[in-house]
Amino acid sequence: MKTTRLNAGLRPNILATLGALALLGSATVANAQNYPVTPAQRATAQQTAQTGIPLSELTPNAPDEYTVKSGDTLWAISRLYLRSPWRWPELWGMNLSDIANPHRIYPGQVLFLDKTGGRARLTLRRGGGSGEGGTIKLSPRTRQDTVTGLALPTLNPALIEPFLSEPIVVDEDTLKTAPRIVAGNDSRVLLSRGDRAYARGEPNAPLLEKAGPINQFRVFRTATPLKDPATSEILGYEAQYVGKAQLQRSESTQTMMEAGKEVTNVVPATIDIVAAREEIRAGDRLLPEPPRQLLSYTPRAPIDPITDGRIVSVYGNAVQFAAQNQVVAINKGIRDGIESGHVMAILKNGETIIDRTGGGKDTLKLPNERIGLLMVFRPFEKVSYALVLEINDTPKAGDLLVNP
Repeated sequence: MKTTRLNAGLRPNILATLGALALLGSATVANAQNYPVTPAQRATAQQTAQTGIPLSELTPNAPDEYTVKSGDTLWAISRLYLRSPWRWPELWGMNLSDIANPHRIYPGQVLFLDKTGGRARLTLRRGGGSGEGGTIKLSPRTRQDTVTGLALPTLNPALIEPFLSEPIVVDEDTLKTAPRIVAGNDSRVLLSRGDRAYARGEPNAPLLEKAGPINQFRVFRTATPLKDPATSEILGYEAQYVGKAQLQRSESTQTMMEAGKEVTNVVPATIDIVAAREEIRAGDRLLPEPPRQLLSYTPRAPIDPITDGRIVSVYGNAVQFAAQNQVVAINKGIRDGIESGHVMAILKNGETIIDRTGGGKDTLKLPNERIGLLMVFRPFEKVSYALVLEINDTPKAGDLLVNP
């Protein structure tokens, strides 16, 4: 049993920030990173906290106080208070320089809405302000994790954790030159978890064990081209994730005599299938398991205007329309300045129609209608994966993306 006390005097306004939890691709929050707070960042946050936002930006039913509960997310609480939830840094006394160092808020803390002076601020002390002193008590609880592990996540982690390790966008040659499965043990054609199989690399790049931890690979199938709906540019190839494999023995060669001649044959590497989303077969490709990454998802609007942004595809086999909490690929990536956490509005592309109501045949373009929001969580060079946060219609490939 442990009771945690946070000294509010040490961080008068920084503690009032609803920072985003850095999500781990390993689906755990127990090892979330602690970000240092510099004196300059502290001063900037305090200054911004004194400014707040106009009361008109609050939702009509924004509560005067709210106790953070287990299962809450940053986005859900932002929506509780703000008409534009991606503007949360202004309400919690942060500016763009602090976003790279998100702070934590925990279940059991009480948020107070300060409306003095016609501006809104969110604090952890009733009455707000920047006075010193006082403590903030978190509810006692029995736990094995550190208090950092209880930090509030930005979104429900289960929504995006699979996409941190499963789908991948590659260039045209990456899968073609990746090691491939050539056969299953006992002449098995379809492989699943627990089966043994054999694989080989290209002649100049055999599949070999490397020093260090056990060699893990992801198994992928034929990549699907992702084409920009606006320019028809191939932005990358989305590889279909089918499972994981573990390398047991390296690829090698064996020399023997056949018909009086010395012949050298390739001996494929030995792998074990350790996970399978669907049945694995010969021809599937292996890509090394990447190191686990600590990623921060801090919802915010992009700094620069988004131009010609489009939804490229909805993730899933033969899925045409996107639902809330579904993943889509968009035609903007790292080269366009897109980062994890960028929020964009989805616009339904208005149809072009022929107007015959006036006796003629005039061509009309119906207006674009805003139908939802999405947030980027995994950017690649030319394309990104984004989570659909809110919708009031059904987004689809080709719909437009703009700053929120």
